[in-house]
Amino acid sequence: MKKDELRGIFREKRVSLDGRDRLRMDDLMLLQFQQMDYSGIRTVLSYWPISGHAEPNTHLFTRYLAHILPELQLSYPVSDTKKHTMQAIAVTEDTIYSTNKWGITEPKEGNEVHPQQIDLVLVPMLVCDTDGYRVGYGKGYYDKYLAQCRQNVVKIGFSYFEPVEAITDRGQFDVPLSYCITPQQIYEF
Repeated sequence: MKKDELRGIFREKRVSLDGRDRLRMDDLMLLQFQQMDYSGIRTVLSYWPISGHAEPNTHLFTRYLAHILPELQLSYPVSDTKKHTMQAIAVTEDTIYSTNKWGITEPKEGNEVHPQQIDLVLVPMLVCDTDGYRVGYGKGYYDKYLAQCRQNVVKIGFSYFEPVEAITDRGQFDVPLSYCITPQQIYEF
C-alpha cells in the first residue's frame, strides 16, 4: 500500500482509539521499552506528542531513560518549516517550550546537539512495514535528519498497530527504523 493511503487509514485508526485504550497501550509499550538494553546510550532525541494526533506518550519513555541513565542528555527537535529540516536542541528541567502553528511543541532556546552525537532517536510515525520503513506525516524531516546521524544510531518508533506487509512507494532517502515497539512486542529490523 502507498504512504498516502496508509497515512489516511492509520491517522483515522489512531484518533478513533478510546483514550483509556491508548493509556493502556502506552503502558504496555513502556513495558516493552523497558526490556531493551540502553547501555552506551547518552544522548537521545525524542519528540513531544502532538495534541490531537493521539500519538503515543513519549514522555513515559524519556522519563524511564532519565531514571536509568542519570547522565542522559535529552533533546527535542526544532523545525525549520521553510527548508523542511530540523535540528536537535538540548533540554533541561528549566527549558521553556512553545507550540508552533502545526501543534508541535519545541524548546524555545537551547544548544544544538550535532546529529553525530545522538545515540538514540525516538521517531514519530503512524505505521511501519515489516522491513522497518515508516509512514510519518509526509514532509521528510526525520529522514533528512537521520541521514546525518551515525550509521549505528538506534531508531525506535512506537505504534499502537502491528506493521503492515509493505510500503510500496518507499523513497530512496527513506531511513528504516531499528525497532518498532507495539503493545504486543518489539520488532527488530
